[in-house]
Amino acid sequence: MRCGDRHEPHLAAGQRPPSRPAWTDRSAAGRTGRRRRGGLPRWRQALPLAAVRGALCFGPDRGRQVTYTNPHRLLPAFTPAEPRTALDWLLRRYPHAYGPATPEHFAHWLAAPTRWAERLFTDDLVPVRLEGGTAWLPADDTDFPPAEPTGPRLLPYFDAYTVGCHPRDLLFPGPAATRALNRGQAGNDPVLLIDGTVAGVWHQRRTGRRVDITVEPLTGLTRRHRHDLDAQATRIGEILEATPTVTIGQVTTGPHA
Repeated sequence: MRCGDRHEPHLAAGQRPPSRPAWTDRSAAGRTGRRRRGGLPRWRQALPLAAVRGALCFGPDRGRQVTYTNPHRLLPAFTPAEPRTALDWLLRRYPHAYGPATPEHFAHWLAAPTRWAERLFTDDLVPVRLEGGTAWLPADDTDFPPAEPTGPRLLPYFDAYTVGCHPRDLLFPGPAATRALNRGQAGNDPVLLIDGTVAGVWHQRRTGRRVDITVEPLTGLTRRHRHDLDAQATRIGEILEATPTVTIGQVTTGPHA
């Protein structure tokens, strides 16, 4: 598929979007199917470019398999925004969701050059103080929630809060940076939050109608924390339609297990 294509030429009407294994199988006979060093198929290198040009998006999940499709198959009237309009929108929405933010944070999130982001941060953003440093917010979006976050939360793999928020040393303080980050990358381990910062990891294992939840805290738990963790486990059990049990102990599984 060329990045400028409006429709997917390889999909017939009504055909389901291909999953990752299907894309690899279809391209295995050609150059795009050859694997580069590290084991990933070469066709996956084209995904970011196709996505930012509006030619590719996620399709409906197929069990545990991710699928890809063209946005026009899901939204026939879809039209990509003009680049400057889209960038202005993104520049406001990112600090609204994850701010206060710095150009470095924004560049890291987009996998873009920091100097490019620094030039953008001169438009319609105002500096604020963040733990002794300077960060930015939209000029009309500088209000903060009236109350600080409290209590424990069990966040899943690749939760937007842990993946998108910075500075990392504030969100993953002390031993959390070693235990809950994988080479500096967040999201590979589900994390335990206490009062808004990462304070441990956790894992769930489902067996039939039961889900066993193991929580490995990196700090002491109060009686109130323990009570709130039981409430979090109950909520997970309701979502999974399973009976939860909670164990406080070491998580022995590896990242993204």
